[in-house]
Amino acid sequence: MKICQETILILHGWGSCAKRWQKVKEILTKQSLKVVVPDLPGFGDNPSPSKPWSVDDYVEWVKKFSSGINKPFFLLGHSFGGRIAIKFAAKYPEKIQGLILCGVPAIKDKLNIKVITVRALSKFSSKFSFLPFYQFFRKIFYQYILGKTDYLKTQGIMKETYKKVITEDSLPYLSQIKTKTLIIWGEKDDYVSVKLAPLIKDKILNSGLEILRNIGHSPHIEAPEKLCKIILDFLKGQKYRAT
Repeated sequence: MKICQETILILHGWGSCAKRWQKVKEILTKQSLKVVVPDLPGFGDNPSPSKPWSVDDYVEWVKKFSSGINKPFFLLGHSFGGRIAIKFAAKYPEKIQGLILCGVPAIKDKLNIKVITVRALSKFSSKFSFLPFYQFFRKIFYQYILGKTDYLKTQGIMKETYKKVITEDSLPYLSQIKTKTLIIWGEKDDYVSVKLAPLIKDKILNSGLEILRNIGHSPHIEAPEKLCKIILDFLKGQKYRAT
C-alpha cells in the first residue's frame, strides 16, 4: 500500500543539512510521497541569518517556507529540527496533520550528573583562558570529555544562535501539541538520552513511541530503511504504543 499525494517536511539537526537525508528522501519518494528537506538558515547551502536567531525565528522561517504547500503536511524534526517542529506544531496546528520527533532535546536533563559536572568544569576552566594552550586543552575537553563539539564547530552569527537555541526549554510547548505525534528514538543515542523519550511522550496527547534497537542519534544515516518503514506505518495510521 502506497501513501498518495501526501507531503512530509523534514527539518534536519544542528550541523546537518538536507543532503544527509537524501537516502530517506529517495525511499519515501518511491512510495508516492512528496518529500521536502530544506537546508535551514545557516546550514548546508543556506546562508546564515544576519543576526543571531532564536527557535521562534526558525519557526517563522518554516512557516514562510511551507506557505507553498497547499494542504496540511506531515512534519518531521530531528534533534535541533525537532525543537523547531515542537514549537511550530504548538503555534500552527492547522498547518500539519502529523508530527514526528526524532532524538529531540526537548526536556533539559537536569538529573544527568555527567552533564552537571561537565558544565561546572567548563565554567571553572573558563577562568584560565589567559593561559597558553588554553584553546587546545579546551578543544580536548569538549571532544573527549563532553563528547559534543557543536559549539566549537560553530562560528560567528551561528555561534550566538547556538547559545540562544540551547537555552530554551521546549517542555512548556509539549502539552500544547494536539496533533497526532510519533516519537522515534535510537536506543544507543549518546547525544540525547533515550530516557527522555517516554517523558516527552507523556507530555504529548495522542502520541506514540518507537525505540530503535542498537541505533544511535542518526537513524536517517544508520538505518534509513528501518526509519522509513516506521514513518510510512505512521502515515498510514498504524497506532503505536510506548516501548
